[in-house]
This record gives sequence, C-alpha cells and structure tokens, in this order.
Amino acid sequence: MADFLDGNDGQPANSGPRTATLRDVAQLARVSFVTVSRVLNHPEKVSERTAKRVRAAIKKTGYVPNLLAGGLAMQRSRLVIAVIPTFAHRPFISTLTELGLALEKGGYQLLVCQSGYSGENESVLVESMLMRRPDAIVLTTPLRSRSMRTLLQQRQIPVVETWQLHESPVDAQVGFDHVAVGRAMGNYIAEKGYSAVGLIWSEDARAQLRRKGCVSALSEAGVKVVGTEVVPVPVSVRDGRHASARLLEGRKKPDALICSIDLLAHGALIEAQHRQIDVPGELGIMGFGDLEVSADLEPPLTTVRVDARKIGACAASILLYRLANGQADAEIERSVDVGFSIVARGTA
Repeated sequence: MADFLDGNDGQPANSGPRTATLRDVAQLARVSFVTVSRVLNHPEKVSERTAKRVRAAIKKTGYVPNLLAGGLAMQRSRLVIAVIPTFAHRPFISTLTELGLALEKGGYQLLVCQSGYSGENESVLVESMLMRRPDAIVLTTPLRSRSMRTLLQQRQIPVVETWQLHESPVDAQVGFDHVAVGRAMGNYIAEKGYSAVGLIWSEDARAQLRRKGCVSALSEAGVKVVGTEVVPVPVSVRDGRHASARLLEGRKKPDALICSIDLLAHGALIEAQHRQIDVPGELGIMGFGDLEVSADLEPPLTTVRVDARKIGACAASILLYRLANGQADAEIERSVDVGFSIVARGTA
C-alpha cells in the first residue's frame, strides 16, 4: 500500500515519548493512508489542495517517513546521485538546480558528489555510489575506467551522462559536440579578420576536444597559432591573466586570444586593460560558457553559450520516464544534443 513503511503503530505505551505515525497524519489531514503515501512518493498524482493539507499535517505531527524501510519494501531508494568535478563551476550548478527541481516534483531526492578532475578515485567513488542503492546516476564528466562503465551497465541502473556526447555512452546522454564548439570558435575569429591567435586552454579532456576543433578550423582558414598556454584545472581569473601576459610578452604577439572557458577570458581582458591594449581593436578575446558576469564586462565578452539548465531538465525527463516505465523501455530518446550558440559581443 504505502511506499514508506511505518513501524511505530505497535509501540508499547510505556516505551517513552510517542513518535508520530502515518496513521496520525492521515487522521489529522482527513485522508486515507494511500493518499498520504502518494503525497510522499508520487506527489504528481495528488491534487495540490490535498497535498498541502497532508504536508501541513506532517509538519504539525512531526512525522518522519522511514525511507530505509520503504526502500526495502519497494526496492526503491528514491535517490538519484549526481557527480560533478567541482562545485566552483557555475554552469554545473545550473544543471544540477534544474535537475533537482524536476526530480523533486517526481518524488526523488538528488544527492551530489564531487569527484575532482583527476579520476584517481573513480572506482572508489562508483562503488560508494552503488552501496547507497541509488535509483539512477547522473554524470557530468565521462568515466575513464572501462571496468566501471561495465559495472554500471551490469547493474542496469539508469545512467545519464551530461555535458558531452559520446559514440558509446554508458546508457543515456545529454550534451553537445565539443569539437564542433571549438571549430565554431576558430571560424568566428578567422571571419573577424584576426591572423595571429594565442590559445589559453584548460587541460581537462573536454576542453582539449574544443582545442582540437579550434586549431583545425584556424589552420583551414590560414590563421596562425602563435602561442598556447595550458592551465591546470580548476582554473581561475588569475590563471587567465598570467597566461595572457606570457603570450603578450612573447616574440610573436597575438592579435586575438581564444580561451577555453570564460574565467580565463576574464583574466585576459583584465590583463589587456592593465596594459592599455585596445579590445577588440588591437586584441580580440573570446571565451566559452557565457557566465552571468560575461555580459556585464566592459566591453562585454564574446563567448559560446550552452543551455546548462536545459541539460538538467532533459536529463531529469529521461530519468523520470525510465524510472516510471522500466529500463528496457525504448520510447524516449537516449541521446539528446542541446546544441550551442556563438554570443557575439564587444571583445571580438
């Protein structure tokens, strides 16, 4: 009947302060046990008016659902685990926010783990996640270990990989083509007439895919890459400033800087202004990610926009459909390309 089991109704009279039960909530809200269970587990199946009454009764009685017992009974933890490399990257947070809101409406809770960029503890992290018996997993960076990919596939837990598209995903994926992004960045700078480009690039794998596409496009357009600075992750504005200073002091000075992420481009702009270099007249600057502050710089940053919230919403849609209809259901698309767009502003 109820997803959450209640072990308090048979409590002896003299065993201490009485803990509120599912029965107490149902009586106070003037609804059935089934209705209380639906509010807790499947709120979308209950009218908002009834749900508010039940939630008010839960708050008044102090009732706490027994998630462990309910999970054992239904073979569901109602938990989705998401893994991100760092909490410092704002677009990941936007994705998780949208993902969490959508999952909550579907009766699931989101637990977020930080993995770092190195991948050294990948196997420990995956095994730790599986020990918590999640109903689904969301990844924001690709798994490096083939054995861990195989393990997840064997467990038949819905997995959605985000922020990148692969030829052979673990399960489902929501993202975009990083090589195509890099090519678009290179083509844009070439079309603007710049002829000597410096690259400021973070060393993570997906950024390197963008770099591959960018260098290819610049080469095809006859634009020279006069210098490259590779920055360890996680990157900062200061990294961008120091890297751009080295490029600007080099023997072959660039007339444009392409940065793998907006934070590095912010630093490049600060350094150019410190040196009283006209942007974009003497030096063009381009980033990736379209952070909120990028539009408010002076001049505003030319960059690439990816809809981070759409990634979260699409991932949640896939998971909720799969969790409701079963792992083998093939009705929903398992590979979603959210695309990207060039945001042409004042720096290039």
